[in-house]
Amino acid sequence: MEILLSPKLCSTVPNIKVGIIHYNQIAVGDSPQMVKGRLQLFQESIFFDLADGKSVTDLTGIKEWREIFKKTGKDPNRYRHAAEALFRRVQKQNYLQPVHSAIDINNFFSLQYQVPIGIYDTEKISGNVELRIGSENESYSGLNGRENSAHNLIIAADDVGPFGSPFVDSARTSVTVDTTQALQIVYLGHSLDKNKCASLTESLMNMFVQIHGGEAYYEIKGC
Repeated sequence: MEILLSPKLCSTVPNIKVGIIHYNQIAVGDSPQMVKGRLQLFQESIFFDLADGKSVTDLTGIKEWREIFKKTGKDPNRYRHAAEALFRRVQKQNYLQPVHSAIDINNFFSLQYQVPIGIYDTEKISGNVELRIGSENESYSGLNGRENSAHNLIIAADDVGPFGSPFVDSARTSVTVDTTQALQIVYLGHSLDKNKCASLTESLMNMFVQIHGGEAYYEIKGC
């Protein structure tokens, strides 16, 4: 499977970088207590930090992805990227509850890095993957339970159509406890240098493999 960035995306968001992680022979299930505990404590820490008067939109990673949405023509006030949505939940003390190990690790690192992270069942992806800007007539059924317009949204698309986005992922390629192969996309933005991008992506990969077993490798893609 090849991961490509479209020329239009590169011209619209120069220097955009994403971390790509490929997993094989993983076992998804309930998160170990260590993960549940760290996720809970981290959310409590974020809540108290924000209670001091900080704005979610002033956080570096959150602000950067809002700016990226503006560049592609997507209103970040109407379409909040996934990391911002998580932070706003925590700010309201609507803490994230454990779902399963893959989603819980995704959420933990998304909060830690302040960036959207998607994870997809590789066996549900058809052909190569292109990261591009969605067209006016494209949409997809999301994990938010709605049909989401892909127009002006950065999307990950296969031969079938959009299946992922920094906004919300699709139900079609969702990871479940039956998933054994997965693709993870870390939407890193453009402000981090390549060494920092590699360090963050590798850290996520190592934690994921520690919990799920299997084999993995990563690459950093950019314009």
